[in-house]
Amino acid sequence: MEAYAYILDYLPNGRSTEHGFHREPTALAVGVGELKLLEIVPRPGVALTPGGRIPLLPEGGVAPPIDHVRRRIGYEELTAASRTELPLALEKIVLAEAPRFLRFFNESESISPRFHLLELLPGVGKKTMLALIEERKKGPYASFEDIDRRTHLHHPERLIVERIVQELSGAPDKYRLFVAP
Repeated sequence: MEAYAYILDYLPNGRSTEHGFHREPTALAVGVGELKLLEIVPRPGVALTPGGRIPLLPEGGVAPPIDHVRRRIGYEELTAASRTELPLALEKIVLAEAPRFLRFFNESESISPRFHLLELLPGVGKKTMLALIEERKKGPYASFEDIDRRTHLHHPERLIVERIVQELSGAPDKYRLFVAP
């Protein structure tokens, strides 16, 4: 269950694909915990801002700014604006929860004698993977800057964001690293 989400797009008049006289305001969001794409209905009179982080559950007796989560959606159902906002929101999530994603660099293992989980990140080949493994033998990575400094892999958080977008978009790959199927 998602507790927080980042708003990707706010549609004050609902989706144009909705039929009928009464269309309710809708927001598209990505959950922080499980990285699910969600369609949210805000409370009456509440306008949500793209890029903003909102609670989905009551906090300290205060009701969240949403009425309910309508449903989980697929990447193909995102608007153009929400697809543009998605990498920015994911980068905020990855940076805010760095230990969760650093664990991947520190604990990922070999899938087979010829393939390693690290190679599933965009732009990581054999040489980079071997450099990452050799450096982590000296000690676990403490931050994304530590990875950059020790292996010269620039902006490793962006590689994670790219991988998450690939997984959300349904790229044909049998391995899921960050998003549940």
